[in-house]
Amino acid sequence: MSTPDTLAGWLAWIEAQHPAAIELGLDRVRAVSDAMATGRPGRFVVTIAGTNGKGSTVAFVEAIARAAGLRVGAYTSPHLLAYTERVRIDGRDVDDAALVAAFARVEVARAAAERVAGAPLRLTYFEYGTLAALQVFADAALDLAILEVGLGGRLDAVNLVDPDVAVITTVDLDHQDWLGPDRESIGREKAGIARAGVPLVLGEDDPPASVLRHAYAIGAPAIRGGSDYLFGTTAPGRWNWREPGFELDLPLPALRGPVQLRNAATAIAALRALDVEIPETAWGAGVASAAIPGRLQHLRHGGIDVLVDVGHNPQAAGALSEWLRATPIRGRTHAVYAALEDKDAAGMVSALSADIDGRWHLAGLAHAGPRGGDAASLARRLAGSAAADAACHPEVATAVSAALALAEAGDRVLVFGSFHTAAAALRWARHGG
Repeated sequence: MSTPDTLAGWLAWIEAQHPAAIELGLDRVRAVSDAMATGRPGRFVVTIAGTNGKGSTVAFVEAIARAAGLRVGAYTSPHLLAYTERVRIDGRDVDDAALVAAFARVEVARAAAERVAGAPLRLTYFEYGTLAALQVFADAALDLAILEVGLGGRLDAVNLVDPDVAVITTVDLDHQDWLGPDRESIGREKAGIARAGVPLVLGEDDPPASVLRHAYAIGAPAIRGGSDYLFGTTAPGRWNWREPGFELDLPLPALRGPVQLRNAATAIAALRALDVEIPETAWGAGVASAAIPGRLQHLRHGGIDVLVDVGHNPQAAGALSEWLRATPIRGRTHAVYAALEDKDAAGMVSALSADIDGRWHLAGLAHAGPRGGDAASLARRLAGSAAADAACHPEVATAVSAALALAEAGDRVLVFGSFHTAAAALRWARHGG
C-alpha cells in the first residue's frame, strides 16, 4: 500500500480512513498502540481534561516547567492555523518530517493489529494524531509530557497513557450527545482520566459529585481549588497561590481574563503534585510568559480593538462577559459570532447579551464540515435572542470587516464562537484585514 510522503497528504489520507469524525473507545487505539510498542511519552505525564480552560492550563504548566529547565512536550487540539501546533517540544511546534515519520509508524502498526484481529481496524483522525504525538514525544526523551484530552476523558485516546497527575479544569455542558445531558454525567466521563493513587487536581471549587465519588472509589487523592489550594489577587499586578506550608507571590498572567488566574492556579497545583523540583523563580516566570493564541487575543485595527476568542459554550461566554465588564471602554462593543450547528448558540448569546451594546454580526462556517452551517441557519436558531436582528455574513472575514466599518475609534469588536471562528479571524488579520 502506498502512503503519503507529505504532512498535508497524510492529514487528507487519515481524515478519509474512518467514516466518523468521533468514535469514542479505547480498544482500537490500544491495539495499535500495543503494536507500536512506543513506550512512555515522558519521564512524567500530566493529563488535562475539562470543558473549558484546558488549553490555557496546558500553557501554564508548559511555561512553568520550561522555566524550571525541564524538557517539555505538549499535545493539544484542535489547532488554529497549522496542524503542527498540536505537538510542541520545548515551546516550538514540531516539524512536518517528524509527524510524517510518526504517521507512517502508526499506519504500519495499525495494519499489523488489523491482521492480528482478522477484521477491519480503522482509526479516527484524532486517534492517528494522538498515537503520532505519543511517538514523537517518546523519541524526544522528555522530562514532562502534557497531554490535553480531546473529548471527555474516559474513552478519549489520550487516556491510553497513565498520568502522574490528572487535572480536570472545569465541568460544564458541552458535547452532551457524547458525554451525557448534565454536569454529573459529563463529570463522570472526565473523571475517567483519574488513576488509583495518582493525584487528581480539580480546578473548580465545586466540582460535580460524580467526580469526587469516582476519585474516592478508586483511591485517587483529590486536590481541590478553594480548599486544598487557595489563590487571589493581592497588590496591583500581583496575586498569590498558597497551600499549607507553601506560598507563592506572583505576577498576574499575561493571558487575559479573570478566569486565567484560576487556570494558572490549577497548573501550579498540578506541578506541585508532581515529584519534580521547581525553582522559586520559575513559578513567576512561567505564569508571566505563558501564551496561547485565540484566548482573548488582542489585535489592533486602527483605533479599534479586535478581540479573538475560541469560546464556544455558555460557560466560556460567561468568562468573556466577566472580562468585558471588568474592562470597560469609552466606546461600544460589537460582536462577530459564528458557531457550529451542535452548539448552544442561544445560551452563548444570552450570557453576553448585556455586554454587547453595538451591532451583532453572524457569520457562516460552511468550511467547518458537516457541523458547520451558514449565517442564516444560525440566525434562525437565535430568533428571539439579543442577536435576533443581527447582520448576516457568508464568512467570518466579511463579518469582521463589516463590524469594523461600523465601529468608531474607542470601540471594540469581539470575535468568538469556535476554534474555526478564531482561526478565520487570525487568517483575516494575517492577510492584512
